[in-house]
Amino acid sequence: MDQDIQEVLYSKEYLAGIVEELGRKISEDYKDKNLLMVSVLKGSVVFMADLMRAVTIPCSIDFMSVSSYGSGTKSSGVVKIIKDLDINLEGKDLLLVEDILDSGKTLQYIRDMLQQRHPRSIRLCTLFDKPDRRTVDITADYFGAVVPDAFIVGYGLDYDEKYRNLPYVGILKPEVYEK
Repeated sequence: MDQDIQEVLYSKEYLAGIVEELGRKISEDYKDKNLLMVSVLKGSVVFMADLMRAVTIPCSIDFMSVSSYGSGTKSSGVVKIIKDLDINLEGKDLLLVEDILDSGKTLQYIRDMLQQRHPRSIRLCTLFDKPDRRTVDITADYFGAVVPDAFIVGYGLDYDEKYRNLPYVGILKPEVYEK
């Protein structure tokens, strides 16, 4: 897998620092609240696992699985719910945890859908923000780093279900996905 990486953007150690800082901010902002962290699968699973351990206050977790990419490199714009939440959202302070905020279409769709379930609040936390690709009006309340408009993989991010298990984040060589 390493041979398919053009450049390493963030090392394992750098990512750990980002997660620790986000965990500190979230713990501070949500003290005395009813925090429910929702991981948007599959991409955010690695980030979510580390982030929930960095949060130092009581919280609940749940998972949603959605799809808007298929095996391509660009969002189709059509969001399909594969696994919905198991927890009632009423009165919860919901934090949607995502790997990357790209076009924003998927997160906007999820946020709008979950808002109808009457949580006390909804905020967005993303490991990476790619504002150059945004096509809808949405911003993350918490983000780890702004990334360039390149195809990145690792630490949960994938191409065609591969590379998620890389411990770092790197730019995928174009010849890998332009086949």
